Amino acid sequence: MSKTKKILKAVGILLLFAVILLIIGIVWLTIREYRPKAVETLTPPSGVRTISNEDTFRVMTFNTGYAGLDKTEDFFMDGGHEVQPDSQEQVEDNLKGIGEILSANPADAYFLQEVDTDSKRSYHLNEETYYENILDMDGVLAYNFKCDFVPYPLPPIGKVNSGILTLTDLHTSSASRISLPESFSWPVKTCNLKRCMLETRIPLKGTEAELVLINFHLEAYDSGEGKAAQSKMLAEKLAQEYAAGNYVIAGGDFNQTFEGMDTYPIHNSESWVPGTIGQDDLPEHFSFATDDSYPTCRLLNAPYTGSYETSQVYVLDGFIVSDNLNVSDVSVVNTDFAYTDHQPVMLEVEFQ
Repeated sequence: MSKTKKILKAVGILLLFAVILLIIGIVWLTIREYRPKAVETLTPPSGVRTISNEDTFRVMTFNTGYAGLDKTEDFFMDGGHEVQPDSQEQVEDNLKGIGEILSANPADAYFLQEVDTDSKRSYHLNEETYYENILDMDGVLAYNFKCDFVPYPLPPIGKVNSGILTLTDLHTSSASRISLPESFSWPVKTCNLKRCMLETRIPLKGTEAELVLINFHLEAYDSGEGKAAQSKMLAEKLAQEYAAGNYVIAGGDFNQTFEGMDTYPIHNSESWVPGTIGQDDLPEHFSFATDDSYPTCRLLNAPYTGSYETSQVYVLDGFIVSDNLNVSDVSVVNTDFAYTDHQPVMLEVEFQ
């Protein structure tokens, strides 16, 4: 056999081996795919404090970026290169900084997104436990990203266990994970996020009505149909709770800008550009509670420069509030993106 034929044979064997490994990997991911039910009952926080509809209520939403997306970081999905921070110490420093921000802004409840419990990208630290300890509050976590091994990019993301976390010291009657429509098809969906709403229900003294809290993190990297379907389902949930006579606050990372809010124009259209959500996407009796005094998110195509002119920024985070609640304040807490690619938003409401 000639040398050329031997080389071609060796290359063919390697290619066949690679194809077999790929098939085995896809089959394994398909078998192990996280498949949550449409609605799952969760253990509610163990808080005992109670409130009535004569009290004010404060809630903060904050995408913590798994404590791995501080101002020095970029991210491959946004046009950057990084997959995870360089060291566990960096994640621990970010956790400490995020914890200080939470502690410095007291609230009755916290909606956190991108909270890892056992992920390679955050060095397998349990961030849920860390936030519960720092705030001395119990929490409930709904997973929206569970995968034994995410095989992309190179080096790969690897194992991910992550979700959205609601923390409160109030008495909570129940908590549920409510699945949102999926944005991706097989085989991509086997190792992709499974978006959801995290519902917690708080009884109010002196009334049969409940305060229904909905924490969410909508789709980011689809072509737009996924976010639209998820937003529609969220709107249907809001209308259902209002019709039942409840007070409703939904909040989180919309991954969409708000119609008519053009404080921070898009000047980097070659990278990720969010869609837009408007009042027409909400049911009757609901409105947005947002603030654009500062941006709430930055593009991760490069480290943060400290300037809105050279770093692309957006307002993507905020709340939806029922009209039986009066918004007395909503404000972005300016952190200069020190520890994550988002900034927290604080909401204060009074019961009507």
